[in-house]
Amino acid sequence: MQELPADRACNTITGYTNPQSWPPPQEQVVIEWIHKSPDIGISRDDTPASSSGGGRLGVRHSGPGSAASARPPDARPVRSPARGRALPWNAGYAEIINAEKSEFNEDQAACGQLSIRRSEFGTAEDEEWLTLCPEEFLTGHYWALFDGHGGPTAAIVAANTLHSCLRRQLEAVVEGVAAPLPPMNLSGYCVCLNDPQFVEEKGIRAEDVVIGALENAFQECDEVIGRELEASGQGGGCTALVAVSLQGKLYVANAGDSRAILVRRDEVRPLSSEFTPETERQRLQQLAFMYPELLADEFTRLEFPRRLKGNDLGQKVLFRDHHMIGWSYKHVEKSDLKYPLIHGQGRQARLLGTLAVSRGLGDHQLRVLDTNIQLKPFLLSVPQVTVLDMDQLEPQEEDVVVMATDGLWDVLSNDQVARLVRSFLPGNKEDPHRFSELAQMLIQSTQGMEDSSGEGQVSYDDVSVFVIPLHSRGNTGQ
Repeated sequence: MQELPADRACNTITGYTNPQSWPPPQEQVVIEWIHKSPDIGISRDDTPASSSGGGRLGVRHSGPGSAASARPPDARPVRSPARGRALPWNAGYAEIINAEKSEFNEDQAACGQLSIRRSEFGTAEDEEWLTLCPEEFLTGHYWALFDGHGGPTAAIVAANTLHSCLRRQLEAVVEGVAAPLPPMNLSGYCVCLNDPQFVEEKGIRAEDVVIGALENAFQECDEVIGRELEASGQGGGCTALVAVSLQGKLYVANAGDSRAILVRRDEVRPLSSEFTPETERQRLQQLAFMYPELLADEFTRLEFPRRLKGNDLGQKVLFRDHHMIGWSYKHVEKSDLKYPLIHGQGRQARLLGTLAVSRGLGDHQLRVLDTNIQLKPFLLSVPQVTVLDMDQLEPQEEDVVVMATDGLWDVLSNDQVARLVRSFLPGNKEDPHRFSELAQMLIQSTQGMEDSSGEGQVSYDDVSVFVIPLHSRGNTGQ
């Protein structure tokens, strides 16, 4: 097993490495980079200079010609942070780089502490006083996985950016987050005496304001990625899976096909849904129905069990449209022979013959091959957010959340992962690094090694895994 080098394992973006000095006076977020990234030529004004050059995003990984990348799949090293660097809640992390699919690891990961200012600062003296009074901050933690496609660039920018977007969005609404009942008006001006009643009747809670902040942060990050990649002449996109702990709740936000699950002794609970062309078929067809010009007369929005051929003309075949969950029949016309909006099944399903996900960040410049048809109008950057109330959950010692990119879930089901978790943790209670060891074992189970089901399975993709223990929340320093 290989540990990530200390300078590669956890690079504190803000430069604040001592938890005792928290919170820092200016930047109110500390995020640890699990692994650095290639020098892609994008400069960041809010990122300190590193050994790779002033303000650049990280250092170069081993290229495809290196000995590490030339190994067969079963010899690919599983890496995790150095044991001296504790992650929030003593979480475990591990990764494995793909089998020469691309030059760089397209997965990126980040985690750390969030500190949200409860009120606006005035003078420098106010800032100094507030630094000494951390109760004036709303604090939480953050874990994120970004799975890049079309190159690592979008994932790198997202790993650098999303936490800052989230902090800004939360600070803008912090009064609504901290209040038992979010106020109708944050300015304190009362327009209607019955405003609290209207808010209560709508069922609006503080967690709804956090969900809104997450949705807006994803949208803001997507816009930043668009500007950065356009300015640098680069392309690509990424999925994003984020977990945020705040005020006794764990918020899991997902845009893409990564996945998070809760594993308990007698329960496996999905905390996210995957967004693929198949799972969002009706939304995509509805968009094509409303704006047919997006298909440029090259595609058909209708779904058929298979792609139709010339011999199908005039035949009555199964189909469905945007308004249908069930199926019906129609006579095949010439326009039905066009390439389908969604083609393929399962992991092979593609949007406009190009992309395997329907939500994510980036891809602003992505077009269908040899056409001017853009995919971005069909892609959503808005995540689905699931809320886990940890106070009501009453976590037990072996309750964990497993977050992983799709490389893990391509070969392991939720139940298989749960069996591995339950078989490993009870016998390793005294090991302080057991959650990192568990993350490594989960990845090893995707590399053709015998798992508990007796099936050797292989994932050739990048795989990144967080294992977040819920019982130890708040007991670790970061």
